[in-house]
Amino acid sequence: MPIVLVSSFAHYSTKEQPPHVEVIYVDSSAEAADYKIMQVARRGDILITQDYGLASLALGKGCTILHHKGFEYTTSNIEKLLHDRYLSAQIRKSGKRTKGPKPFTLQDSEKFRHLFVQILDQTT
Repeated sequence: MPIVLVSSFAHYSTKEQPPHVEVIYVDSSAEAADYKIMQVARRGDILITQDYGLASLALGKGCTILHHKGFEYTTSNIEKLLHDRYLSAQIRKSGKRTKGPKPFTLQDSEKFRHLFVQILDQTT
């Protein structure tokens, strides 16, 4: 299965990738990686991201979008996720603090692996 990694030049690596992995580097501006991902994404692609905004855009292109903690973004849950993100931003703007994400756990990793295998099985 071909894999495309999109990263900014700020994270440039000389590490050699397997032949089925393509690395695309973009400049370090705020949304450059997201713009490139949306440019190359096609219906049916699997996208892994923790960015709710990017997930929302990719849903519109017919992509399957997974969060690294093991859940799938859907048209049913994206609106609530975006709304919660907005509310947290408003709280921070008012000078209050919000909790950050919980640490990534072995259970998160296993949940993601299970979901990813399930999605791969559906696409083959």
